[in-house]
Amino acid sequence: MSRSGDEHGALMDLGHDTPQVPAKARNTSPIVPRGSIAGRALVAVVAIMTFLASITTGAVLLISASASEWQSEVASEITIQVKPMGGRDLERDTLAVADAVRAQPGIVEVRPYTKAESASLLEPWLGTGLSLDDLPVPRVIIARVSPGTALDIAGLRNRVTQAVPNSSVDDHRAWIERMRSMTSATVLAGLGILALVIIATIISVSFATRGAMAANRPIVEVLHFVGAGDRFIANRFFRHFLRLGLQGGVIGGGAAMLAFGFSESVASWFSGTPVGDQFAALLGTFSLRPSGYFALAVQAALIAGITAWASRRTLFSTLNDID
Repeated sequence: MSRSGDEHGALMDLGHDTPQVPAKARNTSPIVPRGSIAGRALVAVVAIMTFLASITTGAVLLISASASEWQSEVASEITIQVKPMGGRDLERDTLAVADAVRAQPGIVEVRPYTKAESASLLEPWLGTGLSLDDLPVPRVIIARVSPGTALDIAGLRNRVTQAVPNSSVDDHRAWIERMRSMTSATVLAGLGILALVIIATIISVSFATRGAMAANRPIVEVLHFVGAGDRFIANRFFRHFLRLGLQGGVIGGGAAMLAFGFSESVASWFSGTPVGDQFAALLGTFSLRPSGYFALAVQAALIAGITAWASRRTLFSTLNDID
């Protein structure tokens, strides 16, 4: 009896001496491996898609802002042409038309071009050293309209033609309409590219999710065996893919922001040169506004959310197949 009690006490001491595993150390490895090859590939795919989407969005914002500036500048100016006619003094006709335009309500500035200035306007097409005495080159007058003023174009045309019959008024409406059409087409093309990028992202995430579920099928079956529900398992995979989407979004969006910042620096370096002036005339200063960078950040977060949403939908459908 004593021997049995001693053996029992020894067993009890052995059990007491068994090292206890801390609670935090019992579950240190996640259900879904974080550093898998498929996970890194998905981060790369999301980063590339985010970069392409950000470049497209930034380009659309640049073109839209530049087009708005062009339209506002052109809409604030009116061009009057005074054509030479036999028996009439072109200089006197130009001054008469300028005075008539100044009398029109809503006009704040009138600038008639001299003969030398008119010749300089034709130099890019006709070259230098060309005498314009024998050519019927019209004299140009630029009039600026007060901002927010609804100018009476018909009344201005009547006033100008009464002063000089061989004069015409151009308010650039046709050019502005073509510019608006081009801007709208650019925006639609950008939206189409963004839609394709989002579709490609959803397809990539769906395949990656199914692959991760297939690789971890034994773990999913064990979790089902111990009583874990589909929502518990889906949340673990959902957090995993949300993390991957955020990583890819930050990398792709950050790279796009750096690219636009670098392009702005390059544009400032070439400022004042013929190439820089051409780019400035086409795309302004080639720099995004703070609202543009904010839009790129929101877009990166949106793509990360789309990644998580696509994975969640795929998760439940795959769990139903496993069940």
